[in-house]
Amino acid sequence: MTRTKKPLICLILAATFGCSSTDKGAKSAGNDGAGSGGSGAIGAGGASNAGAGNHGGAATSGAGGSAQSGQAGSGNAPSSGGSAGSAAVLGGSGGAGTAGSANSGGGRAGAATSGGAAGMSGSAAVGGAGAGIGGAATAGASGAGDVVDATTMAKAMGFGANIGNTFDNTTAWETGWGEPLVTQAYIGGMASRGIKTVRVPVAWNTYAVNGVIDPTKMDRVKEVVGWIEAAGMYAIVNIHWDGGWIDNDTDGNPNRYTLTDDVKTKFASYWTQIATAFASVDDKLVFEGLNEESKFYVNGDTSQAPDYGALNTLNQLFVTTVRAQSGYNKTRALLIAGFTTDIDLTCVDAFTVPTDPAGAGKLFLSIHYYTPYTFCGLDDVESWGSPQTTWGTDADESTLDGLFTKLGTFSTQRNIPVILGEFAVTVGTNYPRDPASRILWMETVARSSFSRGIVPVLWDTGSDISRTDGSFSTALQTVMTDLGQ
Repeated sequence: MTRTKKPLICLILAATFGCSSTDKGAKSAGNDGAGSGGSGAIGAGGASNAGAGNHGGAATSGAGGSAQSGQAGSGNAPSSGGSAGSAAVLGGSGGAGTAGSANSGGGRAGAATSGGAAGMSGSAAVGGAGAGIGGAATAGASGAGDVVDATTMAKAMGFGANIGNTFDNTTAWETGWGEPLVTQAYIGGMASRGIKTVRVPVAWNTYAVNGVIDPTKMDRVKEVVGWIEAAGMYAIVNIHWDGGWIDNDTDGNPNRYTLTDDVKTKFASYWTQIATAFASVDDKLVFEGLNEESKFYVNGDTSQAPDYGALNTLNQLFVTTVRAQSGYNKTRALLIAGFTTDIDLTCVDAFTVPTDPAGAGKLFLSIHYYTPYTFCGLDDVESWGSPQTTWGTDADESTLDGLFTKLGTFSTQRNIPVILGEFAVTVGTNYPRDPASRILWMETVARSSFSRGIVPVLWDTGSDISRTDGSFSTALQTVMTDLGQ
């Protein structure tokens, strides 16, 4: 999600194009009732994902794999192949590897320790034998390439949740928008209740100094990712809105909505720094190139066509940059951005899937879903629409099914599975949502995702998932129970 400094102007433009935002209220869209997000042509034929990336004045926009299941560590059986306590040598020849778990024959073997023999450079030891009991593993040229398959991985990633309004904060970082510090109890609580994937949106640029990411921020995100993986879940780390620098979406910027060389340089630098820092974190960690900040238009003019060439260039730069780094970066799954994460604007011929040096099957496509935004986020009457407190008519469900069918078809045609990185519906403050409608919408989105191999990841800022112990609201618990999660 993103936010806006000038909701009235954004709302006027929202019906067709979109604008970034900076208010904290909009960021809570779907969960705390704040925000007066925009819409992509509200009404019949309106763009999908209306307001998705730009709540509070926003516009349309807006492995691990199953083989990783099974805990690492001595005494725990790997998911396939090998015996517990055996470590495969994953890295380059020569020398001991870093402590951590190793892939073994497509599963997770026991804990690696420093020291031990090298050998089997770049590949996992079959069955985990022959690498030395408790022997060394290294994440250089990870060797995980044999087990990372995004389609298989999507099935294991289940139902996910965002840690929203936290590390993506551009005021005072983790607690700047009123969220508490993330704790291991919160992370573990989500895992114990059926969450299998946690998306960690991060504002890196806001706190960088001369293009260098603050090492304390990097270490803090690594700590939380470590808790996520220790709880048996997948993690997604991205570059989030972060002030709108990626698509130059700032007031008075002459390069607004264009991809400039300085942005490409900074983007590649940040991903080099992030990938290097996380090189030894295994392939249950997915990197996401950017959030919704892909509003590129020909000549920077929103009255002209979307500039898919700019987005395709940026997505390719992301993949190429990460793959050039060491460790699990060689083969970990990567999540590329759709055009403002909007279904209609992404599922077009002009959008291309990057060439991946790691080979086929290791990329995901990022899409968000907040349709209709009048129901999902709007909490004040605007000139373009009024809050909708109920959802579930035949027309409502037909619209949703049509959009997900379009997305599923595109996913199959391009051979790239989808992560629905954000979806949510506000509880509502001025216009409280009908609880049954809210539950139905969430369940319908999740079922529509699962049936098409899509990973649904709820946007949450603490309204549906307690930041204390990870417990669920009554509505979310009903959803998870009904879904069998």
